[in-house]
Amino acid sequence: MFSKSKINEPTKSDDKASSPAPKAPTAPATPSPNPVSGSSTPAPAAPKAKPPASALSTDLTITGNLKTTGDIQIEGTIEGDIRAHLLTVGDGATVKGEIVADDVVVNGRVVGRVRGLKVRLTSSARVEGDIIHKTIAIESGAHFEGSVQRQEDPLNASSAKKPGSTD
Repeated sequence: MFSKSKINEPTKSDDKASSPAPKAPTAPATPSPNPVSGSSTPAPAAPKAKPPASALSTDLTITGNLKTTGDIQIEGTIEGDIRAHLLTVGDGATVKGEIVADDVVVNGRVVGRVRGLKVRLTSSARVEGDIIHKTIAIESGAHFEGSVQRQEDPLNASSAKKPGSTD
């Protein structure tokens, strides 16, 4: 089962008889790319796989804005605005800045505006700022200081500023 390939030993005359056997499996391997290239359905399936969320660890402090079309799991401290698809603020995490995401789950502390289609404050959440949302869930025990406003399109910055025309 774990024998050395006969192809790598051309000096032995006895192995020449067995060398066509490895060539036979090699020949079918060459035509196999042709059916794969003719079948285009497997190739697009691979890019559709969703990458895992980017995780920012507890010992990480970032000063600056973050922007991604993917998911972010924050466990450290961020001082800046964040834009993502799904943003999860961990239990010990702190975000000081505006959050804009399709889905926002807050377990830790946020100081700043939160804009999201779906916003969820868990029982360990501490939010100091306004929340603009399409749907919201606030668990018992969550600490929240600010205003809550429902909008059909909370991710649009111009619609978020219309209610506060005095800004």
